[in-house]
Amino acid sequence: MKAAVYRGGGRLVAEDWPIPAIGAGEILLRLKGCGLCGSDIAKIVDPATRGPAVLGHEVVGEVTALGAGVTGYALGDRVVAAHHVPCGSCHFCRRGSESMCAAFRTSHLDPGGFAEYVRVPAPNVLHATFRVPPHVGDEAASFVEPLGCCLRAVRRARVEPGDTAVVVGLGSIGCLFVQLLRRAGAAVVGCDPLADRAGLATKLGAAVAGPPDAARRAQHELTGGRGADLVVVTGGGAEVLPWAAGTLRDGGSIHYFAGGGGDALPLRLDALYHRELTITATYSSSPADLTDAFRLIVAGAIDVGRLFTHRVPLERLDSGVDLMRRREALKVYVTP
Repeated sequence: MKAAVYRGGGRLVAEDWPIPAIGAGEILLRLKGCGLCGSDIAKIVDPATRGPAVLGHEVVGEVTALGAGVTGYALGDRVVAAHHVPCGSCHFCRRGSESMCAAFRTSHLDPGGFAEYVRVPAPNVLHATFRVPPHVGDEAASFVEPLGCCLRAVRRARVEPGDTAVVVGLGSIGCLFVQLLRRAGAAVVGCDPLADRAGLATKLGAAVAGPPDAARRAQHELTGGRGADLVVVTGGGAEVLPWAAGTLRDGGSIHYFAGGGGDALPLRLDALYHRELTITATYSSSPADLTDAFRLIVAGAIDVGRLFTHRVPLERLDSGVDLMRRREALKVYVTP
């Protein structure tokens, strides 16, 4: 089969890769497509990433082979399958930290989704695979995994009805947050220097959206000068922290959804202490979050149709990466 293989130094090469063999409880998917995630791009541009590797985890595919004992799926079924699954019983899982579970961090699709075929391991088949109904398109279905991650972040941020939340970065992830925070009862302010992204965020439910100065003024007006209850950071790294802290009310919280540059957090400890600020973060999702995300997409309760803007074939994955790095694409969907 063909796959877009990371070969180090930021290089992606379309080349032959062996079709994986499946075992008991597993399924083999013929890929319909795979969303390009910011975390994929971070790995591609990171000199420390080792190759060869096939990345991609926002997978939509057609079942083309079933391992012994698999029930609930048939050949030809169109499904989404997530890449990480926790054990469900360790201390981390019992405490709601499923993404810190050892099993979670070692579970993977084989290979990644930027390939023609993918093996789905047995635990993933049981806990993180969903049959897609006919009315849901492939691109929309690929949003199950990122939406699940955003759902978990909103839960961890403990959003309350009547809160004011600021979303920094209005790419596809930021636009998912706008919608989820509105569903949670918060007034949402979007922050992004790109006017088209700010405009889309307002169509998706943000009260106001614009560049940093406009976003800060908007939250000041919405809260009567109190400050936002929550700032969600979807990009920009540590350098966003001082701005976010200056936008918060005393006792407010900053939630980092994405990593980024910065070896230290540029915020004085006494500011955290005296103002009782909270900094939290979310890495990935749990099976329960994925299930809820799938239901929301099937019900059409979250608008993802306006979030994917470009399609590229495997052979041109590098062009999709460039589009997203230049912020010319909101979301790229990669097809075999």
